[in-house]
Amino acid sequence: MMDNQKKAVIHYAGDEFFIGITPGGHAVAIDTKGDRHSAPTPVEMLMLAVAGCTAADVVSILRKKRQDVREYRVEISGERAAEHPRKFLKFFVKHIVTGHSISEKAVADAIELSETKYCSVAATVRPTATIETSFEIIEAAHDQ
Repeated sequence: MMDNQKKAVIHYAGDEFFIGITPGGHAVAIDTKGDRHSAPTPVEMLMLAVAGCTAADVVSILRKKRQDVREYRVEISGERAAEHPRKFLKFFVKHIVTGHSISEKAVADAIELSETKYCSVAATVRPTATIETSFEIIEAAHDQ
């Protein structure tokens, strides 16, 4: 296999459960039985992948910009087509940054860099789904 290729494996575990093995060797349970909710579904994992990819970029960029980030989270929701295969049409990604004197420009620039340059997951889904982003900055309490 070439260096730029990655290989993951999915094992059927019975009763609509699967075990995914990531290229790094991590096992992840996957539940495809809609009403059981005992592990993430593939669609839920896709949402987490989009949010996780941009979150990693934004936090890293904000650190490099020496922003005093105390808490950070990303909320993601998605709009799916009504007809099968019910692909995502749109993702809504909200970055919530808590810290001391966080620069709006730094956050906006970090999100833009993630969207346009670094986030490979967003780049993969963007040909068929739009991604709308927003952010909120919360001033941390002085004891944080």
